[in-house]
Amino acid sequence: MNYKIYVTLLFLMYVSLIHGQSLENAPKEVFEIIKANKSKLGSVKQLIVVYNDSVQSYKAVLIALEKKKNKWVITSGPMNTYIGRNGFAAPDAKLEGDGKSPTGLFRLGQLFCYKDSVNTALPHIQTTADDKWIDDPESDDYNKYVRGETSAKTFEKLLIRSDAYKYCMVIEFNTHPVVKGKGSAIFFHLGTEATSGCITILEEQMELILSTLTPKANPSILMGNFEVLRKGL
Repeated sequence: MNYKIYVTLLFLMYVSLIHGQSLENAPKEVFEIIKANKSKLGSVKQLIVVYNDSVQSYKAVLIALEKKKNKWVITSGPMNTYIGRNGFAAPDAKLEGDGKSPTGLFRLGQLFCYKDSVNTALPHIQTTADDKWIDDPESDDYNKYVRGETSAKTFEKLLIRSDAYKYCMVIEFNTHPVVKGKGSAIFFHLGTEATSGCITILEEQMELILSTLTPKANPSILMGNFEVLRKGL
């Protein structure tokens, strides 16, 4: 076995052990989730499913799937992922600052990248120091992308010192329409720890997923606690 592959496999096994949530039953569970939410998937042909066992846990499982010949097949995963530090909010119950990830089916939106060239068919914006995402509920630009000056009192910079936002995709929660105070800046990005509401995975895993996504497949994310999702949203 190639030494680099061997080391990578050992690392992923170690991450899995310390992560705590088992991946063994994930393939079976993800198809239970899809079956229960079939009526909501509509034109979605690429889907990322993220769920946890305990509603308050920030540790979750992620599986990427694609619909081929009217049948869902797994394209990536299962893999360990991290969500909001306080787990998943109940459906339609997410609030700004609650430390929870929203529950629901959301389109995967704008992709921001530190580099100008990325191995993906998705359109993307090369991030600059002027790029911001507004999280001030009193701002007219709440939960929106702004490049340049803003009167908002608080916002997230999209170009930061760490690699966390090297690949940063918007999860379109509370975007159409935007409801002030319902939550903002919910991203799919890089990381290995609990978040304020975002979903995070390792860089190698993100690059693999990005290489498979295409706009025409309406890529979306279905996320929430397993028991909630398996009953249908």
